[in-house]
Amino acid sequence: MNSTYFYQDKPVFGLDIGLSSLKVMQINLHGKKQTVSGYGVTSFSTEMFTDGVLTNPEALAKVALDLFDKHLIGDITTRRTVIAIPASKTFTRSMTLPKLKPNDLNAAVQLEAEQYIPVPIQDLYLDHSVISQNDKEMEILVVAVPKKMVDSYMILTRLLGLEVVAVETTISAAGRLFIQAERSDVPTVLIDLGSLSTDITIYDKGLVVTGTVSSGGDSFSNLISEKLGVTKQEAHVIKTKYGLGVSKKQKEITEGLSPILEQLIKEIRRMIRYYEERSNTEKKIGQIVTMGGGANMPGLSEYMTSTLRLPVRMCDPWQHLEFAGLQPPNSVEKSMYVTVAGLALVKRAEIIKS
Repeated sequence: MNSTYFYQDKPVFGLDIGLSSLKVMQINLHGKKQTVSGYGVTSFSTEMFTDGVLTNPEALAKVALDLFDKHLIGDITTRRTVIAIPASKTFTRSMTLPKLKPNDLNAAVQLEAEQYIPVPIQDLYLDHSVISQNDKEMEILVVAVPKKMVDSYMILTRLLGLEVVAVETTISAAGRLFIQAERSDVPTVLIDLGSLSTDITIYDKGLVVTGTVSSGGDSFSNLISEKLGVTKQEAHVIKTKYGLGVSKKQKEITEGLSPILEQLIKEIRRMIRYYEERSNTEKKIGQIVTMGGGANMPGLSEYMTSTLRLPVRMCDPWQHLEFAGLQPPNSVEKSMYVTVAGLALVKRAEIIKS
């Protein structure tokens, strides 16, 4: 956007539009001090989306305006926003190319992308970043997003009178928050457990490779409901209160969730193997960090630690944020704000560079 070049450290807020919830957060940056000025979340019907495309932006605009007008904690003071695109709806791949000049690199990336993305290139917005390079070659991370999806989000922001200064994937935004955490210099598997899908990323001084498992927090609830013969509402309570932790139903719950857990573990192992085989050094994955609403399930970190033989912890998005008198999210809600907090932390240099 041309307006990007007139950015003078004006505030922005994060806008995370999920398939059934909308979250906002503004974080004011003053040197190293990061102060939340406002945040909030609201839910809506999944019927507003068709295959990731927002098909009823007018209805969602009304939901968003209600959030802004009546349900914010604190205040959003700017109309400039950074929005997230679900990583599960994007095409992400790393590729190795000969070292090229910037103009030649753009053409080479597009040509390579046409070979592996199962969608016509003219129907996609394409972006790339350099992961690493030496005298002979470059490791490139390529991200492609369906134009229909992005354009539908833009219609919503226009209805709300917002100025979009940047668009990025959900896992990229979450990764920005992770960078602030301790031990972010260790090669890490980031796992973002959403309601409908789970994004898995290898992070090593930047995003290296991303994959998606088509199951999330709602899938956990559904399997618990089937296994224990309870309603979905009761299953949700059981999931958030007991999960895989010690309880009278621990064995049954673990058995019920095994299809998703096995799929998740298999994909994590596949991505770790991919990273370690392609790494030019002897680097090994040192930890796994979970985030997103589904990461709250008791016993999940312990289960993954035992199965994968790697330390697993949940990302704490609040350790570097101040709330300046605002009521912070409770312990159950914290992880659901990881993506939107990451969006809100976009800095001027990143926007201009993009």
